[in-house]
Amino acid sequence: MTTTVPDERTGELEPIPERPYPKRRDPKGSWMFDMIKTTDHKKIGIMYMITAFVFFLIGGLMALFMRAELAVPGMQFLSNEQFNQLFTMHGTIMLLLYATPVVFGFANYILPLQIGAPDVAFPRLNAFGFWLFTFGGLIVLGGFLTPGGAADFGWTAYTPLSGAVHSPGVGADLWVFGLTVGGLGTILGAVNMITTVICLRAPGMTMFRMSIFTWNIFITSILILMAFPLLTAAFMGLFVDRHLGGHIFDPASGGVLLWQHLFWFFGHPEVYIIALPFFGIVS
Repeated sequence: MTTTVPDERTGELEPIPERPYPKRRDPKGSWMFDMIKTTDHKKIGIMYMITAFVFFLIGGLMALFMRAELAVPGMQFLSNEQFNQLFTMHGTIMLLLYATPVVFGFANYILPLQIGAPDVAFPRLNAFGFWLFTFGGLIVLGGFLTPGGAADFGWTAYTPLSGAVHSPGVGADLWVFGLTVGGLGTILGAVNMITTVICLRAPGMTMFRMSIFTWNIFITSILILMAFPLLTAAFMGLFVDRHLGGHIFDPASGGVLLWQHLFWFFGHPEVYIIALPFFGIVS
């Protein structure tokens, strides 16, 4: 289908093609379906940042409840049990569901652009890691919906306090299982970043021509591969102790100290996992 308009120079009629049908509009909600199935590194980076900031707001709200409770001596509106649950979930959210994932948000969006890569090395693995983190976080928060409430043994989960005897209930199990799932997503993200930096740099982009931010993400990903597998394995061991009669963290055999070693082997590098990427952004 065409229409004709006069040419400004010659005055002759010039045909202009037109659509034979009205322009199609995307159906409502199509953007959401697109985000669910996307493997684009920019979209996944944005999704990481949005999801992490949602968890940040939830964790901040918990902190406000705790500070309001502590503003006046005595017990106001939170019981001791509820306060312990908020304390545990606040620390967990801020450390593992906000500070670490938001790093992958910036890394996914910026790192491929800085090294001239068309995308990350494993786009589908990248999306899979994001959804593992998201569903793991939702499983952790789902503890509040259980009859006994969420986990209440502190975000360090020291044994035997986090064992089945002292912390029974589904909420604690959801905490352990959710962080195991989220930890796996973090490990997959680190593998993706390292492979992208090593294998997908543009021609002429040597390692020493990369920006400070890219270097910091690279080093951070190496630290994640050193720390998070041990933490995830510790969570799996705790789950075995709670449900399969294991004695991995049995106090009688020194398992309490084993948990502390495993947890803080993760905890000390976690400081730099959080800080290094933002040092790169500032520099």
